[in-house]
Amino acid sequence: MKSDRHYTYQGTGMAREIRINAFDMNCIGHIQQGLWTHPRDQSTQYKNIHYWTALAKKLEAGLFDGVFFADVLGAYDVYGGNVDATLKGAVQLPVNDPSLLIPAMAAATTHLAFGVTCNLTYEPPFSFARRMSTLDHLTGGRIGWNIVTGYLDSAARATGLSGQMAHDDRYDLAEEYMSLVYKLWEGCWEDDAVVNDREKRIYADPAKVHRIVHDGRQYKVDALHLAEPSPQRTPVLYQAGSSTRGRLFAATHAECVFVNGQSMSGVRAIVDDIRGQAVKLGRQASDISVFLGATVITGRTEAEAREKFEDYKSHVDVEAALVHASASMGIDFAKYDMDEPIQTGNTQAIVSNVEAMTRSAGPTWTKRRLIEQMVLGSRQAPLVGSAEQVADTLMAWTENADVDGFNLSRTVTPECFEDFIDLVVPILQERGAYKTSYRDGVYREKLFGHARLPQSHAAAQYRPG
Repeated sequence: MKSDRHYTYQGTGMAREIRINAFDMNCIGHIQQGLWTHPRDQSTQYKNIHYWTALAKKLEAGLFDGVFFADVLGAYDVYGGNVDATLKGAVQLPVNDPSLLIPAMAAATTHLAFGVTCNLTYEPPFSFARRMSTLDHLTGGRIGWNIVTGYLDSAARATGLSGQMAHDDRYDLAEEYMSLVYKLWEGCWEDDAVVNDREKRIYADPAKVHRIVHDGRQYKVDALHLAEPSPQRTPVLYQAGSSTRGRLFAATHAECVFVNGQSMSGVRAIVDDIRGQAVKLGRQASDISVFLGATVITGRTEAEAREKFEDYKSHVDVEAALVHASASMGIDFAKYDMDEPIQTGNTQAIVSNVEAMTRSAGPTWTKRRLIEQMVLGSRQAPLVGSAEQVADTLMAWTENADVDGFNLSRTVTPECFEDFIDLVVPILQERGAYKTSYRDGVYREKLFGHARLPQSHAAAQYRPG
């Protein structure tokens, strides 16, 4: 079920335009554990706002579509039942709020967009809706929201709960949450409610601002949305769930879906399933853009890229990688010997991660097998090769797996992004597979051609009239 919205004619051929986000986090050790110890890595500068504004300028110069910010609200305490290895390896701890970086990065750029992860389980929808509207205003319509429900018991305990709710129950909570924020963003202020008439001393027409009353199972709200309509109203909606329940949620709500996977056929099956479900719900397949997680190590030649890869590998922290894997799978790998079969059982963490590992390693897998896959400190297999080879592979993914773009996970930063911009981007541009300038408009216009969510989206039902 392939969309042609990103195909543009370039001379004699037709190439699919590849979209690129930098995948980052407001911390030291993000996905590739241990690489913060590399002498050229600057991720320990994460507390310095100039580090982030400089990165934003680099990414915009490279015509990146955006920055995709990950986030967690808890500490990784599954491995060994404590946070000792987490703290030693800086495994997403310490971690700062990513949303506070965005206004500064937006002020340093003009087109770069920002997808920020915010956990709906632990934040009231009323105050969250205002924060996102504020960011949409301050960025001039360049904000996106990565919708997550969380997977850490430590986050639940940090917010006064005994533990997180069951995996599918979290999605039920999310459905109600989405209906409420849609009411606030789409249903409170009519399009012409703001008059801004100095002579008549009327800023907003009271008849066109509607009180939102919601009486649900989880939330009760009787209020006005405090922010006037922002450029996009609802931010661009990201979602990263690949479980059965997560795919249905994505088909209903997401505009951009973040997926991971080791095989093109496996990713293609997920993409087809999500788009197929979206069509059954009355949406268009082209309403959804899919971004694949990718780790790229490149050079002017394959030999140069391989040398860089070996250099990076020497800094990998295997225990830190196991800490991250334990948290995301809900399995304490510290309890297992290297060749002892892993008992997955029922997990309330990231179900799709366990499913992916079982697909790649078989129903009975071991800690040794897991470590063998984490060659660069994560389960994401790196793409290592010359710039031409990298371009070939990315274009093959878009063609064979029907993905629209990639979230590039950082390795040694900012070097990894600079290499991609300097070496890979020009080749993709020559092939007509990468833009040579930004389109005008807000983030959603750049991605889909319209500033507001279409009438086929679930949010449209809450608009006045």
